[in-house]
Amino acid sequence: MCNFCADRRTFIVDYKHVRTLRDYLDERGRIRKARQTGACRKHQRKLGRAIKLARQMALVPYTTD
Repeated sequence: MCNFCADRRTFIVDYKHVRTLRDYLDERGRIRKARQTGACRKHQRKLGRAIKLARQMALVPYTTD
């Protein structure tokens, strides 16, 4: 079950929620696959868009050194 679908009030996909987005990045800064995150297709797409926007806004780094 998708975390976002299970509890709609607490889990909102937004580029400003950096702590939530970092849970869906691997140690190299890449977006984790849906198989690894457990997110449904709808929320995986929203996560991808939010992470990419957060990278452009410099809230999340592109890579980790």
